[in-house]
Amino acid sequence: MEKTKELQKIESQFETFQILNEDGEVVNKKAMPKLSDEQLKELMKRMVYTRIWDQRAISLNRQGRLGFYAPVAGQEASMIGTQFALEKQDWILPGYRDIPQIVFHGVPLEQAFLWSRGHLAGGQMPEGVNVMMPQIIIGAQITQTAGVAMGLKRKNKDAVAITYTGDGGASQGDFYEGMNFAGAYNVPAIFVVQNNRFAISVPVEKQSAAKTIAQKAVAAGIHGVQVDGMDILAVLAMTEEARKRALEGNGPTLIETLTYRYGPHTMAGDDPTRYRTSDLDDEWEKKDPLVRFRKFLEGKNLWSEEEENEVVEQAKEDIKEAIKKADAAPKQKVTDLIDLMFEDQPHNLVEQMEDYKAKESK
Repeated sequence: MEKTKELQKIESQFETFQILNEDGEVVNKKAMPKLSDEQLKELMKRMVYTRIWDQRAISLNRQGRLGFYAPVAGQEASMIGTQFALEKQDWILPGYRDIPQIVFHGVPLEQAFLWSRGHLAGGQMPEGVNVMMPQIIIGAQITQTAGVAMGLKRKNKDAVAITYTGDGGASQGDFYEGMNFAGAYNVPAIFVVQNNRFAISVPVEKQSAAKTIAQKAVAAGIHGVQVDGMDILAVLAMTEEARKRALEGNGPTLIETLTYRYGPHTMAGDDPTRYRTSDLDDEWEKKDPLVRFRKFLEGKNLWSEEEENEVVEQAKEDIKEAIKKADAAPKQKVTDLIDLMFEDQPHNLVEQMEDYKAKESK
């Protein structure tokens, strides 16, 4: 079906925003975020740290020492860049892959490991850390974010609520409902869609006839942008702009980051070789966010192999200690789960509760 001129006009408004090209060269100097040399180095440290963490988490999962895990390699710029633009008072409502963002926002690493294991302590976020428990249901965090942002607005808080989903999440009903509510009430929300091209195995082209996910913001009456998700400076700049717009009362923003996950969807048996070609993998490996930003920093004499090795070793040590702490957590009991779930136990669980107490006391 031939597209209407109106639709073509809309799609033409969503060109990919970029600051660094694949060779680490600045192609949009005017858009550069104002960062000190130390801040630039910190961005690199966090991406390297996250890459090593991802490698170790995959290994731990295979050893049976970690539960559910969704690999993040390739998406570091999208994750780290958006979180770096936030302030402590901002709220993060993550999806199940968005663990790096909440750890850098203040959640202890060992707690992230406990969450992965399904331990009840994994979801009990520390006081003063504005983070919701990672959402497993695809897209459900979108409507929740609209609600949290509404609360921030009503209480006149100088803060925004940011959430993340993938391209598959943008195909869910909650995605449209949440954005529509946020737009209608002009709440301080940022919706980040990390378009890694596949919802498990379904390519983005088969999920929607829209040329971009960013253009879906038009229907909700909110601002939408598409960003090179392998360019951490572009991601950071757009998130800063979205946060400023929200706090000035100009409403929510939908940010589509074009990125790629180098590993499987999750470690629960997914095999990406069944639905992704080696040519596509090779194409996106050339866009690796770490390689690109490393070239940029080296060109400014701000990064060295020695500094990177220090971050690698620090990450390995932190992960080793975090796993030890997670291992030392009290073993989870069925009675704990029932107590936490129900203030007044349903009649059908009262008898079972007594049975479990008897079993656990042996």
